[in-house]
Amino acid sequence: HNHDQCVSVISGGGAGHEPAHVMFVGSGMLAAAVSGNIFASPDVQQVFKCGQAVQGSAGTILIIKNYTGDVFHFHQAAEKLRSRLGMRIEVVVVADDVAVGRKKGGKVGRRGLAGSVLMHKILGAMSAAQQPLQRCLDMARAVNEGLATMAVSLDYVRIPGTACDAAEPAILRNDIELGMGIHNEPGVERITGPQPDIITIVDRMLAYLLDTEDTDRAFVNFDGAEHVVLMINNLGALSVLELSAITFHVSKRLGIRGITPARTYSGTYMSSLNGPGFSITLLRATPEMLIYLDAPTSALGWLPSPPPLLLESMVASRLPSPLHSPPVDTLSAQDELGIDVDLLRSVVLSACASAMAVEPEITRFDTIVGDGDCGITLRRGCQAVQKALGIPASGGDQSTAFQWLLRIAHAVEESMDGTSGAIYGLFFDGLASSVRAMQGTETMTVEQWTTAAQDALKAVQRVTPARSGDRTLMDALEPFVEALSAGSGGLEAAVKAAVRGAEKTKGMRPAFGRAVYVNEVGWEVVPDPGAMGVVALVQGLAKGVAAVHAQRSLL
Repeated sequence: HNHDQCVSVISGGGAGHEPAHVMFVGSGMLAAAVSGNIFASPDVQQVFKCGQAVQGSAGTILIIKNYTGDVFHFHQAAEKLRSRLGMRIEVVVVADDVAVGRKKGGKVGRRGLAGSVLMHKILGAMSAAQQPLQRCLDMARAVNEGLATMAVSLDYVRIPGTACDAAEPAILRNDIELGMGIHNEPGVERITGPQPDIITIVDRMLAYLLDTEDTDRAFVNFDGAEHVVLMINNLGALSVLELSAITFHVSKRLGIRGITPARTYSGTYMSSLNGPGFSITLLRATPEMLIYLDAPTSALGWLPSPPPLLLESMVASRLPSPLHSPPVDTLSAQDELGIDVDLLRSVVLSACASAMAVEPEITRFDTIVGDGDCGITLRRGCQAVQKALGIPASGGDQSTAFQWLLRIAHAVEESMDGTSGAIYGLFFDGLASSVRAMQGTETMTVEQWTTAAQDALKAVQRVTPARSGDRTLMDALEPFVEALSAGSGGLEAAVKAAVRGAEKTKGMRPAFGRAVYVNEVGWEVVPDPGAMGVVALVQGLAKGVAAVHAQRSLL
């Protein structure tokens, strides 16, 4: 950076907003950054030394956010640099928060938020292009006039090293603070009660940003804007998955309002320690601003926008319809074995209801010894099967056993992920394959169902080395099928065998899955969640069979 040819752009403020401001230092962005303590402005001497380090004849710009401490210290430092060193130096104050309206802001004005990062990038790129000081200041004024930011958070942040004060304000669980500042400042609205979905939250935020009839907060009119820049900023605690989903929904909701962002920036730019929230920034941009936003920089904290056409194709892309599997009702088996449809529907729906009823317990078990998704995955599969059995097949109740099994298998495959989803999918595909190979056109017998279950178990065993004794769902599935095949005691005996197998897993050392890495205290106190899921299914299956038989005996 040649300080005599390029304007020195400096920014700073309190710590706790990383990557701002130090990680925006680099060619094409900031020449230097100065940091205070957490959420506290750097003092005058710090700012003075920072300005002194990068002084040059091209001039200097100090970019700050509109907070009282920053305004006083940076302006005082600027005066000191002028008087002591004769520097050409100006201060740009960013104020982009729309949560603070004209009435509340009064003479102080709006707070500075993530929009300041766009100011860093644009002025930094102008400096690299050797634009003169006054032209940079004119651009800063235009950027400030086109910036609007709205934030939301689930809670306040706690400053490390400070004691928790029971009297300090707190956001109740399920409440949301709309308009939260980056230093725990209160917002403009508290959403209480059951949490709304993300679309509702985004719509509320966009209303504050875009409503031209709100005379108190309509700081920027985006109607008819030539270009609009979008920035989704992580306040610190959001995962990449969550932030990506938020970016998707914000882009979609803007599109409904007729706004297609020319650039979309998504990431952590201006955090609030580990704040559980995000902010939306919109900039009414000119073509020149876009040029400077696109200009290269070596600053490590700057996350560029993907090309607009690429982003649009990513949002709009869908798998082509030819990749969809053919409808299962159009597939046929060799001899079209029939099925007792009423019995099948009753049995399967009973099994699903049984498994869904114990989902909380299975989830609790899996939270202790796994990743907590076993019960939720099973519930999702059961819901998909319920839906599949509620849709009449194209052949009505004359659909074959093969077609019904394919419908169940397809529902499982489409809805269940993870290892358990794969095993259930293999089992039902194995059932369907076995039935397809059977001879006959009559209704399937108990013996044929038993044979199909044996074949399905073998299909699973060909893929996984897990067996009874390895603390997996196989500890319940294998005993169930084996007891069913033995023929003595029928379905009731098979269910009891599954229960015994699952109960044996309590205290059993795991050989597969994430439970291998869990402290033995965990797997000694709870049974295997997957095995308990199988138990719930077969218990429901037996209950469904008994219910149908009891009903028919009364006829």
